[in-house]
Amino acid sequence: MKKLNWKIKGIKLPDNWKWLKRLDFYIIKKFLGTYVFAIALIISIAVVFDFNEKMDRFMSHEAPWNAIVFDYYLNFIPYFANLFSPLFVFIAVIFFTSKLAENSEIIAMFSTGMSFKRMLRPYMVSAAIIAVVTFFLGSYVIPQGSVTRINFEDKYYKQRKNNTARNIQLEVDSGVIAYIERFEDYSKTGYRFSLDKFKDKQLVSHLTARSVTYDTASVHKWIIKDYMIREMDGMKESITKGDRIDSTLFMEPADFLITKNQQEMMTNPQLSEYITRQRQRGFANIKEFEIEYHKRIAMSFASFILTLIGVSLSSKKTKGGMGLHLGIGLALSFSYILFQTIASTFAVNGNVPPVIAVWIPNILYAFIAFYLYQKAPK
Repeated sequence: MKKLNWKIKGIKLPDNWKWLKRLDFYIIKKFLGTYVFAIALIISIAVVFDFNEKMDRFMSHEAPWNAIVFDYYLNFIPYFANLFSPLFVFIAVIFFTSKLAENSEIIAMFSTGMSFKRMLRPYMVSAAIIAVVTFFLGSYVIPQGSVTRINFEDKYYKQRKNNTARNIQLEVDSGVIAYIERFEDYSKTGYRFSLDKFKDKQLVSHLTARSVTYDTASVHKWIIKDYMIREMDGMKESITKGDRIDSTLFMEPADFLITKNQQEMMTNPQLSEYITRQRQRGFANIKEFEIEYHKRIAMSFASFILTLIGVSLSSKKTKGGMGLHLGIGLALSFSYILFQTIASTFAVNGNVPPVIAVWIPNILYAFIAFYLYQKAPK
């Protein structure tokens, strides 16, 4: 084989790229090309089915075509592609690797003395490219597009925003706990409000009020109506009543009016800041946000595991051919997605920490990958 000329169109590649040979670039090109083709094919089918399902709602709500195309589907496509990226990785690896095995190209590679471990190098490079791209898209680009997409669905398809919240309890300041029994967004008013102040773990002030209303003209300003304040100093106690008092409380309706899939509209820095702030305030309903944060990392890392499984499965020439490999691969990829959903449910409805629940599928499939790697032709 002739030595690869590293000068491409007058540009000399860095020396550290010379560990990738012509065969490596061939496999990388096949991998990424098949991956993009699989995305384009399946996304096209998904868009057709999605439009067919939602067309009546779009038409009944008089959604403009430019909004359907640019606000919804232009943001739906990358969201859907990133969501099922593990499936596309599996399909791509199994499809073109089975083709290589059927054409005896893998046998030719091994006959030159190439080991199975060395053959994995371009696959892992491709998986790394996909992992970086999917992580960047899922963490920074797609959340911004999801804001437009979900706002479109709220307006023209089905409203997701919560207009009420119940049993809200959070720390608004150091040692100050606020409680609202019911909050209505349309009037920005909460009912059966209480505010407890603690000092050295002792209750020193207890405020109760019929209602509390958020003043949209000011930041963190709340209007407390029909209130009573009990001040406690040892054995002494004083009571103050009034019709109205204006107070600055470090909370906003957005802190407890959580929209369905709101976590999908936040970038990673926003998610991290939101989780930290809500945890410090004692807000319990943040598991879905923690799951989303850790899932973005876990799904990117899954590209390496699923690539190893796919290569190990399809690198051997079998009587069943590509059909058998694709069948096994699709079953494993769908089971991975299903298992990931089930594990996330354990975190939301059970006591499993979100980071563990999200990484359980990766850990399990890493063992499967290691087993198949040991059984792969060497």
